[in-house]
Amino acid sequence: MKDSLSTMTLKDKHKSDIKVLVVAEDHQQRMAFSDTVRSCGLQLVDCVSRVQLQEKLKSYALPIDIWLIDGDYDNDMALATAASKPTAVLVGFSQAPYLNEAQQYAKWQRKLKRKLAQMLALPMLVDNIPYEKNTAYENEANDWHYVVFLGASMGGPSAVKEFLDHLSPVLPVSILLAHHFNQTMISTLPRILNRHNEWRCQLITSSQRLRAGQCLIVPIDKQIVCDSTGRIILLDQAWEGDYKPAIGQILKNTSDVYGSELINIIFSGMGNDGTQYLDLIQDNDSQLWAQDPSLSACPSQPQAIIDSGYCQFVGSPIALAERLTDYIAEKAVSPSSDSFIVSDL
Repeated sequence: MKDSLSTMTLKDKHKSDIKVLVVAEDHQQRMAFSDTVRSCGLQLVDCVSRVQLQEKLKSYALPIDIWLIDGDYDNDMALATAASKPTAVLVGFSQAPYLNEAQQYAKWQRKLKRKLAQMLALPMLVDNIPYEKNTAYENEANDWHYVVFLGASMGGPSAVKEFLDHLSPVLPVSILLAHHFNQTMISTLPRILNRHNEWRCQLITSSQRLRAGQCLIVPIDKQIVCDSTGRIILLDQAWEGDYKPAIGQILKNTSDVYGSELINIIFSGMGNDGTQYLDLIQDNDSQLWAQDPSLSACPSQPQAIIDSGYCQFVGSPIALAERLTDYIAEKAVSPSSDSFIVSDL
């Protein structure tokens, strides 16, 4: 890592006003750098690959104070950074461990923070230890702040995919998807949803923990139960009733466990699965949103949610993704919430 410019002007700024742009080719590295920038309390402008940088560079408000670059610092990159009038350009760092490797990741992050503090002459970066000591990545069960439960049926795959395509995977959320689907086709759903976005979509085949940036798909043939530690427990018993998986049953379980940290979104589908326990969901202070029925391939399921009187927001898949991002940002700045910054990555 090298410092290319004077860092004196940064000392006069509040750290939340220091703008940082991350450029890295590897997705894991981008997530790790952006998480570290946010945990330092700095303002993350964006976190992009080189191709994305070329497309978006002119849209950034100048100046950008710090560039954190993982990759070659060639002539094109030098021209790009110079145009933004930076105070510092830092290039190169060791590969970050995966976020679920809690101890190794925490060690890597502390090392990066110390390096940034030393090279930028900003000791306040390493003074911000509460996030590190209480950070999600020292406890792999806590790398999410909110659970987003998605319920869908006929017409759901395209709606859920559009929602995921417009939702940043670095938000502090873990997604649980219950989709009425053909048993022989459910295995194709992760591949459908994963295209053109960086969410890690996978079918639940064993008991596991919620993870930020992950979309877990509930199986059709077996029940699941969630607990307050973030465990998803796979039971050796079939779903009861006509709907498989049972959206209403999962809504009740997740709302009882996660309360105000749960956002439920019902997408396109037939029937009224999900309407059975809505009074309890309201009592638990969980959010309940729905896809606009007029924009749904099959409107009856989201319409049933709206007709219940408990629905708090209605919109297109894109509008739902934008509302979720805004909702988390609003919660982030409230006095009772943990401090983190949401960025459009």
